[in-house]
Amino acid sequence: MESSHGSSFSSFRSYGRALAQTTNRMARRAGSVSTTSEEMSHIRTKSGSDMQKSLRWFDLVGFGVGGMVGAGVFVTTGRASRLYAGPAVVLSYAIAGLCALLSAFCYTEFAVDMPVAGGAFSYLRITFGEFAAFLTGANLVMEYVFSNAAVARSFTAYLGTAVGVSASEKWRITITGLPDGFNELDFIAVAVILVISLCICYSTKESSLLNMVLTALHILFITFVIAIGFWKGDWKNFTEPKDSSKPSGFFPYGVSGVFNGAAMVYLSYIGYDAVSTMAEEVKNPSKDIPIGVSGSVVLVTVIYCLMAASMSKLVPYDAIDTEAPFSSAFRGSDGWGWVSNVIGGGASFGILTSLLVSMLGQARYVCVIGRSGVIPTWFAKVHPKTSTPVNASAFLGIFTAAIALFTDLNVLLNLVSIGTLFVFYMVTNAVIYRRYVCVGTTSPWPTLSFLFSFSLTAIIFTLLWQFCPAGKPKAFMLGACSVVAVALLQIFHLLVPQAQKPEYWGVPLMPWIPSISIFLNVFLLGSLDGPSYIRFGFFSALSVLVYVLYSVHTSFDAHGDEGLIQTDGQIHKHIEKIDNASLKV
Repeated sequence: MESSHGSSFSSFRSYGRALAQTTNRMARRAGSVSTTSEEMSHIRTKSGSDMQKSLRWFDLVGFGVGGMVGAGVFVTTGRASRLYAGPAVVLSYAIAGLCALLSAFCYTEFAVDMPVAGGAFSYLRITFGEFAAFLTGANLVMEYVFSNAAVARSFTAYLGTAVGVSASEKWRITITGLPDGFNELDFIAVAVILVISLCICYSTKESSLLNMVLTALHILFITFVIAIGFWKGDWKNFTEPKDSSKPSGFFPYGVSGVFNGAAMVYLSYIGYDAVSTMAEEVKNPSKDIPIGVSGSVVLVTVIYCLMAASMSKLVPYDAIDTEAPFSSAFRGSDGWGWVSNVIGGGASFGILTSLLVSMLGQARYVCVIGRSGVIPTWFAKVHPKTSTPVNASAFLGIFTAAIALFTDLNVLLNLVSIGTLFVFYMVTNAVIYRRYVCVGTTSPWPTLSFLFSFSLTAIIFTLLWQFCPAGKPKAFMLGACSVVAVALLQIFHLLVPQAQKPEYWGVPLMPWIPSISIFLNVFLLGSLDGPSYIRFGFFSALSVLVYVLYSVHTSFDAHGDEGLIQTDGQIHKHIEKIDNASLKV
């Protein structure tokens, strides 16, 4: 009888412990939108095989440089200079680079603390919950798709320049029945995307080696372009347009034009974001990720400014070709037409590296989103032999190729810029929230109130900048907004202590750096045109509809809660059996 009692009591105690653990987990779910590291590990198992840890800091720097340089200089520079900033596009790149570096610090803190694939989606899911993560992740995936489609179409233009033909006339097929902006079919862009999709399905490490080779060749061409541009160009092009009726000076469209240009060229910096998605495949995250992410942003910003200055010196801003600015710039120089062909070939290498890195990143985003169950888990599968997310890579390759087939470059770029800025804005908010809020210990309301008030101040400042006529009243109101923003930041810094600090690497000067990043992201968002917001709102509404009708019923959180409830019920049943057995004894 004593043995029976001891056994029953031991079983009761073990089930009691299990019940307590289950209750704690349920309480955490009820009181927090975050997931635990154990849950993240459980989510990772939905991919089947693990991704291989084979990347070091130099791989990440190579991915960052390769991913950013091809897209930025060879796609956005011409349009930003001719339509927005003029020769001051150099400053546009510097501003966008500063904004990207501040955001990169926030990404780095998350990536070091949580070295998992998925980048912004993973960070926002554990900070603000599943819905915010899904909305941001959906926009991020579409940003990658549109960006890669734009870059692929630019590859066709530069390849045509390399061989001396007009891509629009010779290689693109015009369909008269389709609307403008969607009526030129580009089969070369489709072929390039599909070939790169096959490469990234094969191996991440081999993709890194291929990226290193292409990036090295590309850097040689960049050095050549910078040297020739400064040597052959004329300083008068920094202040004098080709058409005398156009605005002149270094700032032909004013200071606002510089910021409008910065918002446009911000597309150039999404490569570092792709680097953060590879955190799960990095050997030493605490050392390699900070060097890889921040180092690549700094290096690329310097390259961009030198390239933009070289182009601005070589040709007047109003004569720049918006699709292939560098090669066309040299084409107009007497006796230097051959340089145009060389640059066309070099730009093609850069665009290939950009596509390679971006498509690696977008596949890992979709893989992690699939792990959470908000989209079918088929996308999360990692192939046991290649250790790559084959399903996600193949699907996105086909989807991107379909977009690149018919969509014009100008249509794509505006939507990409707004998606990039929105995602970076969300991540910078998340890193502040995570530092100052510890669920169950500190109240989230002081931090949430600060984030809301600071963002609102940034929005008011941006609206005043964009719509108020120049004069002393505008200057006074802008100055007042700046004082309010600094006051809010200082009050929050003094009154609200940090609840937790990162163990390995954290954003310096918290909360100043991420707050400045928030302000800059909001300001650059306000520099975009109206149609960009219409497209962004339409796609966000579509994402919410998908989430409500499908994702909320299939996600990991939904099944996790059901599993907890079932487990809780089973424990109660076992305890009842133990109680009955004890009473009988």
